[in-house]
Amino acid sequence: MATNQHLVIISLDALGFRDLREHQAELPVLNQLMTGGAWVKAVTGIYPTLTYPSHTTIITGQYPKVHGIVNNTKLQPKRRSPDWYWYQKDVQVPTLYDLARQKKMTTAAFLWPVTAGSKITYNLAEIFPNRIWTNQVLVSIKASSPLFLLKMNHKYGHLRNGIKQPQLDDFITACAVDTLANQKPNLTMIHLVDMDSMRHRYGVRSKEAMAALHRLDKRVGQLIQATKTAGTFADTNFVILGDHYQINVTHMIHLNTLFAQKGWLTPRPDQTFEDDWTVMAKTADGSTYIYTQGFDQLDELKALIEQVEGVETVITGEAAAKRGADPACALMVEAKEGYYFTDESRRPLVVEPVHPATLGQPDRYHGVHGYDPTKPDYQTTLLFNGPAIKAGARIETANLVDEAPTFARLLGLKFKEPLPGQCLDGVFKEDLE
Repeated sequence: MATNQHLVIISLDALGFRDLREHQAELPVLNQLMTGGAWVKAVTGIYPTLTYPSHTTIITGQYPKVHGIVNNTKLQPKRRSPDWYWYQKDVQVPTLYDLARQKKMTTAAFLWPVTAGSKITYNLAEIFPNRIWTNQVLVSIKASSPLFLLKMNHKYGHLRNGIKQPQLDDFITACAVDTLANQKPNLTMIHLVDMDSMRHRYGVRSKEAMAALHRLDKRVGQLIQATKTAGTFADTNFVILGDHYQINVTHMIHLNTLFAQKGWLTPRPDQTFEDDWTVMAKTADGSTYIYTQGFDQLDELKALIEQVEGVETVITGEAAAKRGADPACALMVEAKEGYYFTDESRRPLVVEPVHPATLGQPDRYHGVHGYDPTKPDYQTTLLFNGPAIKAGARIETANLVDEAPTFARLLGLKFKEPLPGQCLDGVFKEDLE
């Protein structure tokens, strides 16, 4: 099979099937990619539908229980701001960019989750300072390609304002445009977070979120133009994808506050808790993991949680593992639409409304994700366009685990380990079959 030498994967964080289904005509760049390329309409995510587990699935083809990134953040109950799974060393299986590097291909990544400390040729890793003694530049240099980061920061640092949006996406897009035009990497992975941020803060269908969707359309156009500047456009396949969608919320559930009342953990004034817990919740926003140590009353625990307002289902750790989630959890709890979980241990109520004045503060949201990926109209979506892609191809449904084997094929690569998903052969031109 003949393969093209360049693949550009653009992740539009929180892009849903509904966004393209209802707004295609307003998005000139994405509309052109859709009409001239392949559209995989409804893509079912992994559980929990969080950014870090999802992006790791997208480039490994494995479920979280196998690749190891089971949540956005780590189990650190005494830390108000726990560490995220920033570093590739936590990924337990081969990645698409590792396969590319083994074939002597150049790689680039811009804010792609869980790539800190990787061997990506041009890497601006997604990481932020959560210790008072460090700062953004220092943590980024340690995690990224140092000289590359310094060069990009020197050229485009004026565009950003810390990690605030939409300025951060402006900075990332400028860096990626520069790199596509001048370095011509074989594999480029770009993660844009503008719309996800707006949905968390203002709501899923808010005017702010829709404005972000239109900004993202323009940014995709800039990235495509960069390959034309480089002279690589005719040899480049483009992928536009979402990692999850979002659901609006009005109430939050603090299970650790309930567990503190039961004496199963010792709460601290800053909403964290001591390490001597026997039962703890670890939020995944729309769902939450429950972990236990030295505790064997699981039936009582399950019955207690099922009575909490806003809880939809409680499944066993074994059932969660079958869904691809963390096999180490004792239980996994799913919230009803309109509710989400926090890790807070000393709230006045176990369930309380989100006060509008608190929106934008940590753990205070108008929209969230992390839910069961089979919730109604909660699917993400996937577009292909380029010389290997069949114009007008349409696939109604697929799974997030199908993406990595399809991307590998676009670069002529192959994962050695068997994958749970399958290559989406229907997007390819017949002469590539």
